[in-house]
Amino acid sequence: MSRSAVTLLASAMLGTAALLAPLAAAAQSGDAEEQRVTKTWAFAEFGEPLYDDSMEHWPYVNPDAPIGGTVTISDFGSFDSFNPYILKGEFPSSIGLLYDSLMVGSGDELASYYGQIATSVEYPEDVSWAIFTLHPEARYHDGTPIVAEDFVFTFNVIKEHGRPFLRAFYDDVVSAEALDPQRVKYTFATRNSKKPLGIVATSSPLPRHWWESRDITETSLEPPLGSGAYRIASVDPGRAIVYERVEDYWAADLPVNRGTSNFQTIRYDFYRDRTVEFEAFKAGKVDFWSEGSVKQWYTGYDFPAVEDGRVVKAEVKNQTPRAISAYFFNLRREKFQDVRVRKAINYLYDFETLQRTLLFGEFKRIESYFPNSDFGAQGVPSEEEKAILTPFADQIPPEALTEDFTPAKTDGSGRDRRNLRQALRLFEEAGWTLEDGRMVNAAGEQFSLEIITASPEWLRLADQFVQNLRRAGLDASIRMIDPAQWRVVGDQFDFDLMTARLNFFPPPGTELRSYFGSAAAGQQGSANIMGIENPVVDALIEQIVAAESLEQLKAANRALDRVLLWNHYLVPTYYPDESWYAYWDQFGFPDTRARYSPVGFPSTWWIDPEKAAALSQ
Repeated sequence: MSRSAVTLLASAMLGTAALLAPLAAAAQSGDAEEQRVTKTWAFAEFGEPLYDDSMEHWPYVNPDAPIGGTVTISDFGSFDSFNPYILKGEFPSSIGLLYDSLMVGSGDELASYYGQIATSVEYPEDVSWAIFTLHPEARYHDGTPIVAEDFVFTFNVIKEHGRPFLRAFYDDVVSAEALDPQRVKYTFATRNSKKPLGIVATSSPLPRHWWESRDITETSLEPPLGSGAYRIASVDPGRAIVYERVEDYWAADLPVNRGTSNFQTIRYDFYRDRTVEFEAFKAGKVDFWSEGSVKQWYTGYDFPAVEDGRVVKAEVKNQTPRAISAYFFNLRREKFQDVRVRKAINYLYDFETLQRTLLFGEFKRIESYFPNSDFGAQGVPSEEEKAILTPFADQIPPEALTEDFTPAKTDGSGRDRRNLRQALRLFEEAGWTLEDGRMVNAAGEQFSLEIITASPEWLRLADQFVQNLRRAGLDASIRMIDPAQWRVVGDQFDFDLMTARLNFFPPPGTELRSYFGSAAAGQQGSANIMGIENPVVDALIEQIVAAESLEQLKAANRALDRVLLWNHYLVPTYYPDESWYAYWDQFGFPDTRARYSPVGFPSTWWIDPEKAAALSQ
């Protein structure tokens, strides 16, 4: 699966979602039905706004932060293109620094949109269309005005050439039309749903005048023309990108931008080895480090700069809905099509022993496709969930209607024989038997299983799982590949089990079609890593997309979660409920943290001149 499908496209090309509200104004439309039209600077997908039009800046920024200085950040992997729209090429996750969008989200909310390029949006009661009015001062870095035709051009690029995962977000957006240079109208296939409105609200414009002489369907390392706070100053292909702050950035004083983008220069250095990357941080070649290894967090920070305070370690509770981290089955392979086989393999995953021996007791077991959020199933099904699932009773595992889903637990000894017996029983029911220490089918062929990963941390923590699989007679192994190979393997579905983290974008919506929908199962580059083709899943996704209230959406999404969980399409692992990070002590940052992005680096940090001077000494 591509990096975009796991971590990026929502932020780079679709923006961040959050919760806010219409700020005013009603008028009568010219439609025969005379629908009430809302015109507003900001809106919420559900509920009321947290901030109104008197907001001068976000509460989690310093509007008087000094501008200047250089920060160096590391990135894992490489890049060979600056085109994030198409399936070809590997683009850097930092590419979003180049682009503004019609509206942006708040770090304190999960589904809200505030004007950036757009000064307002208007839409009727049934939300069948939306018209955005563009800021008259909005400019690209070459000084050319941003106009409605640029958004029409961008929409057509996504629909015709966009990578499958990105296109899936726009499934319910029918058309884009330039009413005049300052107004763009989108028409939606849905009614009474703000989800597609939220999707287009976070669209970033491609400058049509710049792309007319270039091929949008090809990869390119030519720095693209952008509209955001930063432009690309220099490139070392595959190795480094230097971004510089745009001095005459037109939107610097907008309420949604004030106090952000405070570094004059941001340099991204790329590493193909995590150990080398961390050593670069220890040596002062990288200024900020986000820690993903619990072992390293507890044992890897005994170097002098930490001991004398030049490097600061910090941890903060993180309420952000998390990605589901798992071993993903490839259902396109016949040996994984029997749910009993998938369930048996789940019995061989020993989280409790990992927690005791390697995870320092710091992680929570994943028990939902939507962890750390309100959208996942909890406890036994509610009456609302039962009402949704009952029409499919003969097509879903019976437990989905009656039981709380809990992943198989072990005694934490590292050799739980009870779970091994359960796994062997399930394999036998599925036509596999243990003979002379080998799990074989009727033809005498041993069950083989290879896990693919691009992470040294996964490689370290998967060893026990592999050993348990071998104890059950499987010919099991794990293979580490580089990030570029990992992406190709995922896009082409060439694996048995694959380690990955699958983000969702609360509240869930049309992207679920790409994650779990049958139409995406055979589509290379889609986010349906597992190859799920399940008509019940398809039907539940459509109920989620059509939900007219947050309560309806939550009930339908929890019902979907139960169907996915009880089909054992993956082996769920774990997640931390804290963010761990370290940095060289030269920064200032706000005292107030955003609820859903509590670290805030690099967007709300700045160089503190006194700290920087002390550090340099």
